[in-house]
Amino acid sequence: MTTRPGSQADAGPPAPQPAALRAVFLVGFMGAGKTSVGEALGRLLGWPFEDLDDRVQAREGRTIQQIFEESGEAAFRRAENTALRELLAEHGDVARVVALGGGAFVQPENAALLQRQGLPAVFLDAAPEELFERCRQDQQPERPLRRDLEQFRRLYDLRRPHYLKASLRVDTSGKDVESVAEEIVSRLGLR
Repeated sequence: MTTRPGSQADAGPPAPQPAALRAVFLVGFMGAGKTSVGEALGRLLGWPFEDLDDRVQAREGRTIQQIFEESGEAAFRRAENTALRELLAEHGDVARVVALGGGAFVQPENAALLQRQGLPAVFLDAAPEELFERCRQDQQPERPLRRDLEQFRRLYDLRRPHYLKASLRVDTSGKDVESVAEEIVSRLGLR
Protein backbone atom coordinates (compact mmCIF):
# COMPACT_ATOMS: atom_id res chain seq x y z
CA MET A 1 0.00 0.00 0.00
CA THR A 2 1.31 3.41 -0.88
CA THR A 3 1.47 5.87 2.00
CA ARG A 4 1.44 9.59 1.32
CA PRO A 5 4.26 11.61 2.92
CA GLY A 6 3.43 12.53 6.51
CA SER A 7 0.64 9.97 6.79
CA GLN A 8 0.25 6.67 8.54
CA ALA A 9 -0.95 3.38 7.12
CA ASP A 10 -3.02 2.92 10.28
CA ALA A 11 -4.41 6.00 11.95
CA GLY A 12 -6.34 6.91 15.05
CA PRO A 13 -7.42 4.81 18.00
CA PRO A 14 -7.49 1.03 17.75
CA ALA A 15 -10.55 -0.47 16.13
CA PRO A 16 -13.04 -2.36 18.32
CA GLN A 17 -12.62 -6.11 18.72
CA PRO A 18 -14.21 -8.05 15.81
CA ALA A 19 -16.61 -9.97 18.05
CA ALA A 20 -18.22 -6.68 19.13
CA LEU A 21 -18.06 -5.02 15.72
CA ARG A 22 -21.53 -4.55 14.25
CA ALA A 23 -21.00 -1.44 12.10
CA VAL A 24 -18.33 0.12 9.92
CA PHE A 25 -18.33 3.80 8.99
CA LEU A 26 -16.51 4.94 5.85
CA VAL A 27 -15.06 8.45 5.83
CA GLY A 28 -12.97 10.44 3.40
CA PHE A 29 -12.96 13.20 0.85
CA MET A 30 -15.13 13.57 -2.23
CA GLY A 31 -14.36 10.86 -4.76
CA ALA A 32 -12.77 8.50 -2.21
CA GLY A 33 -15.29 5.78 -3.05
CA LYS A 34 -17.27 5.76 0.19
CA THR A 35 -20.53 4.80 -1.50
CA SER A 36 -19.16 2.27 -4.00
CA VAL A 37 -16.82 0.67 -1.44
CA GLY A 38 -19.64 0.74 1.13
CA GLU A 39 -21.97 -1.14 -1.18
CA ALA A 40 -19.25 -3.71 -1.96
CA LEU A 41 -18.37 -4.07 1.74
CA GLY A 42 -22.04 -4.53 2.62
CA ARG A 43 -22.37 -7.30 0.02
CA LEU A 44 -19.19 -8.97 1.25
CA LEU A 45 -20.33 -8.94 4.90
CA GLY A 46 -24.03 -9.51 4.22
CA TRP A 47 -24.79 -6.22 5.99
CA PRO A 48 -27.09 -3.46 4.73
CA PHE A 49 -25.43 -0.32 3.40
CA GLU A 50 -26.59 3.22 4.09
CA ASP A 51 -25.28 6.52 2.77
CA LEU A 52 -25.83 9.25 5.40
CA ASP A 53 -26.31 11.82 2.62
CA ASP A 54 -29.38 9.87 1.43
CA ARG A 55 -30.82 10.02 4.94
CA VAL A 56 -30.19 13.78 5.14
CA GLN A 57 -31.91 14.35 1.79
CA ALA A 58 -34.91 12.23 2.80
CA ARG A 59 -35.26 14.05 6.15
CA GLU A 60 -34.95 17.49 4.54
CA GLY A 61 -36.96 16.78 1.38
CA ARG A 62 -34.22 18.47 -0.66
CA THR A 63 -30.99 17.55 -2.39
CA ILE A 64 -27.71 18.36 -0.70
CA GLN A 65 -27.04 20.98 -3.35
CA GLN A 66 -30.43 22.60 -2.60
CA ILE A 67 -29.73 22.60 1.14
CA PHE A 68 -26.37 24.32 0.54
CA GLU A 69 -27.89 26.87 -1.87
CA GLU A 70 -31.06 27.63 0.11
CA SER A 71 -29.90 27.29 3.72
CA GLY A 72 -26.09 27.26 3.68
CA GLU A 73 -23.44 24.84 4.83
CA ALA A 74 -24.11 25.37 8.56
CA ALA A 75 -27.73 24.23 8.13
CA PHE A 76 -26.55 21.20 6.16
CA ARG A 77 -24.05 20.27 8.91
CA ARG A 78 -26.81 20.48 11.55
CA ALA A 79 -29.07 18.24 9.44
CA GLU A 80 -26.17 15.83 8.93
CA ASN A 81 -25.50 15.62 12.69
CA THR A 82 -29.19 15.02 13.40
CA ALA A 83 -29.30 12.24 10.79
CA LEU A 84 -26.20 10.61 12.27
CA ARG A 85 -27.68 10.74 15.78
CA GLU A 86 -30.88 9.12 14.49
CA LEU A 87 -28.93 6.40 12.71
CA LEU A 88 -26.89 5.64 15.84
CA ALA A 89 -30.03 5.56 18.00
CA GLU A 90 -31.51 2.98 15.60
CA HIS A 91 -28.26 1.01 15.45
CA GLY A 92 -28.94 -1.54 18.19
CA ASP A 93 -28.00 -5.02 17.05
CA VAL A 94 -28.42 -4.29 13.34
CA ALA A 95 -25.08 -4.66 11.59
CA ARG A 96 -24.50 -2.12 8.83
CA VAL A 97 -22.00 -0.30 6.66
CA VAL A 98 -22.44 3.48 6.58
CA ALA A 99 -20.84 6.06 4.30
CA LEU A 100 -20.51 9.52 5.82
CA GLY A 101 -20.41 12.62 3.65
CA GLY A 102 -16.99 14.15 3.00
CA GLY A 103 -17.34 16.78 5.73
CA ALA A 104 -19.22 14.75 8.33
CA PHE A 105 -16.23 13.19 10.11
CA VAL A 106 -14.45 16.56 10.09
CA GLN A 107 -17.11 17.88 12.46
CA PRO A 108 -15.79 17.07 15.97
CA GLU A 109 -19.21 16.19 17.37
CA ASN A 110 -19.73 13.53 14.67
CA ALA A 111 -16.32 11.93 15.16
CA ALA A 112 -16.91 11.94 18.93
CA LEU A 113 -20.29 10.20 18.50
CA LEU A 114 -18.64 7.29 16.68
CA GLN A 115 -15.75 7.11 19.12
CA ARG A 116 -18.05 7.08 22.18
CA GLN A 117 -19.95 4.14 20.70
CA GLY A 118 -16.74 2.31 19.84
CA LEU A 119 -17.56 2.19 16.13
CA PRO A 120 -14.67 2.18 13.65
CA ALA A 121 -14.26 4.86 11.04
CA VAL A 122 -12.29 3.75 7.98
CA PHE A 123 -10.59 6.58 6.09
CA LEU A 124 -10.57 5.91 2.34
CA ASP A 125 -7.70 7.98 0.95
CA ALA A 126 -6.07 8.80 -2.40
CA ALA A 127 -4.14 11.70 -3.91
CA PRO A 128 -6.31 14.81 -4.37
CA GLU A 129 -5.68 14.79 -8.13
CA GLU A 130 -7.09 11.26 -8.39
CA LEU A 131 -10.06 12.15 -6.19
CA PHE A 132 -10.79 15.24 -8.33
CA GLU A 133 -10.68 13.17 -11.50
CA ARG A 134 -13.06 10.59 -9.99
CA CYS A 135 -15.49 13.41 -9.14
CA ARG A 136 -15.26 14.77 -12.69
CA GLN A 137 -16.23 11.34 -14.03
CA ASP A 138 -19.05 10.95 -11.49
CA GLN A 139 -22.54 11.06 -12.99
CA GLN A 140 -24.01 12.69 -9.86
CA PRO A 141 -25.04 16.35 -9.82
CA GLU A 142 -22.43 19.03 -9.13
CA ARG A 143 -20.92 18.68 -5.68
CA PRO A 144 -21.37 21.93 -3.74
CA LEU A 145 -17.76 22.12 -2.49
CA ARG A 146 -15.98 21.07 -5.71
CA ARG A 147 -15.20 23.90 -8.09
CA ASP A 148 -11.61 23.67 -9.37
CA LEU A 149 -8.57 21.55 -8.60
CA GLU A 150 -6.80 24.18 -6.47
CA GLN A 151 -9.86 24.79 -4.28
CA PHE A 152 -10.40 21.03 -4.12
CA ARG A 153 -6.78 20.43 -3.03
CA ARG A 154 -6.95 23.17 -0.35
CA LEU A 155 -10.14 21.67 1.13
CA TYR A 156 -8.61 18.17 1.02
CA ASP A 157 -5.50 19.45 2.85
CA LEU A 158 -7.69 21.09 5.51
CA ARG A 159 -9.78 17.97 6.09
CA ARG A 160 -7.11 15.26 5.85
CA PRO A 161 -5.75 15.70 9.42
CA HIS A 162 -9.30 15.03 10.69
CA TYR A 163 -9.67 11.93 8.51
CA LEU A 164 -6.36 10.62 9.85
CA LYS A 165 -8.02 10.35 13.28
CA ALA A 166 -10.09 7.47 11.92
CA SER A 167 -9.54 3.95 13.25
CA LEU A 168 -8.00 2.79 9.98
CA ARG A 169 -6.63 4.37 6.78
CA VAL A 170 -6.93 2.54 3.46
CA ASP A 171 -5.23 3.93 0.34
CA THR A 172 -7.64 3.44 -2.57
CA SER A 173 -5.27 4.70 -5.28
CA GLY A 174 -5.55 2.57 -8.39
CA LYS A 175 -7.58 -0.13 -6.63
CA ASP A 176 -10.99 -1.48 -7.58
CA VAL A 177 -13.81 -1.27 -5.03
CA GLU A 178 -13.91 -5.03 -4.39
CA SER A 179 -10.23 -5.18 -3.41
CA VAL A 180 -10.65 -2.15 -1.12
CA ALA A 181 -13.64 -3.87 0.54
CA GLU A 182 -11.61 -7.07 0.97
CA GLU A 183 -8.76 -5.07 2.51
CA ILE A 184 -11.12 -3.48 5.03
CA VAL A 185 -12.55 -6.87 6.00
CA SER A 186 -9.05 -8.28 6.43
CA ARG A 187 -7.61 -5.35 8.37
CA LEU A 188 -10.62 -5.13 10.72
CA GLY A 189 -10.51 -8.89 11.27
CA LEU A 190 -14.05 -9.46 10.07
CA ARG A 191 -13.38 -12.92 8.63
